[in-house]
Amino acid sequence: QVQLVESGGGLVQAGGSLRLSCAASGRTFSDYAVGWFRQAPGKEREFVAAISWSGGTTYYADSVKGRFTISRDNAKNSVYLQMNSLKPEDAAVYSCAAKLYRGILVHHTIYDYWGQGTQVTVSS
Repeated sequence: QVQLVESGGGLVQAGGSLRLSCAASGRTFSDYAVGWFRQAPGKEREFVAAISWSGGTTYYADSVKGRFTISRDNAKNSVYLQMNSLKPEDAAVYSCAAKLYRGILVHHTIYDYWGQGTQVTVSS
C-alpha cells in the first residue's frame, strides 16, 4: 500500500506560479511511477505529467509542455509539479497517482494509488 498526500494548491493570478507536492508513505516510493492529473468541474480527468521511478524520464501533456515541470526526490518520498505561467484554464483539482512500475504511465486508469487532490485556482 502507498498513501499519497498532495499539497501546495491555492489561488494565483494568471501568469503566476505554484509548486505542488505529492508526499508518499507506506512502501519504497522509488519503485513507483507517478503521474499528475487534473479535473475541472464538469470535465473529464486529464493527464498533466508523468515521471518514471528514477526520475530519468518525464512526459507532459501538450497543454502544459514548457510551463510545467515534474520532478521527484526519492530520498524524501516526494514528487513535485512546478507550474509556471499559469492560465485560467489550468484551474482544477490536481491529484497525484502512483503505480509499482519502472516506466512512464499516461492513462489514469492504470494507476493504483491516488491522493485526495489539491485545488488550484487561477484568476484572470
